[in-house]
Amino acid sequence: MDFLSVIIVLIVVFALLFDFINGFHDTANAIATSVSTKALTPRRAIILAAVMNFVGALTFTGVAQTITSGITNPFDLENGLAVILAALIAAIVWNLVTWYAGIPSSSSHAIIGAITGAVIVSAGYNAIHYHGFLSILEGLFFSPVFAFIVGFILYGIIKVIFKNSNLAKTNKRFRLVQVLTASVQSFAHGTNDAQKSMGIITMALIVGGMHTTAAIPFWVQASCATAMALGTSVGGWRIIKTVGGKIMKIRPVNGVAADLTGAAVIFGATLIHLPVSTTHVISSGILGVGASHRVKGVNWGVAKRMVVTWVITLPITAVIGGIIYYILDLFI
Repeated sequence: MDFLSVIIVLIVVFALLFDFINGFHDTANAIATSVSTKALTPRRAIILAAVMNFVGALTFTGVAQTITSGITNPFDLENGLAVILAALIAAIVWNLVTWYAGIPSSSSHAIIGAITGAVIVSAGYNAIHYHGFLSILEGLFFSPVFAFIVGFILYGIIKVIFKNSNLAKTNKRFRLVQVLTASVQSFAHGTNDAQKSMGIITMALIVGGMHTTAAIPFWVQASCATAMALGTSVGGWRIIKTVGGKIMKIRPVNGVAADLTGAAVIFGATLIHLPVSTTHVISSGILGVGASHRVKGVNWGVAKRMVVTWVITLPITAVIGGIIYYILDLFI
């Protein structure tokens, strides 16, 4: 096997590792509410999320194509394989750090920031496709704001509809409904999050001369879907604890509203081929529902810590990606 092939194999391995970590890092968000309300046992919730993530990841490829060519032109990248490998390593490092700390940061922010930093160090600012890059940033920024608003309004509507209902009976019914909404949210998560690695691998194949279009090969799609499903099966208890309990006390009716909010916003972004942070969207949906339920019942301290992490992820991973690229470029 020649040196170029070895590097591409390494990129595929690291991309699948990123998807695996993404599985237990981000997918925990999709099932956190159903676990915290006891609508599902942790084991059943993880199995459900793994299956629905796999199905979702096999269903769409638009987001992957945006990652492949939206930030930079992979056909023009000099030392492109080093750029891609550096970005993957940087994103993995940041994901593991935030997972260990129990902070639900964004894998989407991490990989996009890392790619941007590595590209800039490699080829300068002019190598960035600013129109595509800004579109991606707009999606990352506005999606959590939209999720907060949708969650606030949706829970307000539910409160009006069920204002005269018996609380115990209502919660029992919504606990059953939450099994369905958790499934939908996990499916939506798969349609968006697993595609980041698909785009990365396809970009590497293009740079290495093994692929000629932005279309995602099926073997790439299937392997990334499998890696994320396996990562999901491992679970992400640290993140579940933060999202499912520390933001607010979640009851089944809150959980259904939050799940529907997250699924709607994530799936909407997938349909227009925009990568979004499922972490941002789901957490913001919970915050919106919590604020609609009772503002004082939301732990805004945890929310503030999450927002700070979200804000710093892009620049930090860009710097890490740039540094790792500089080191790799000495050897590749």
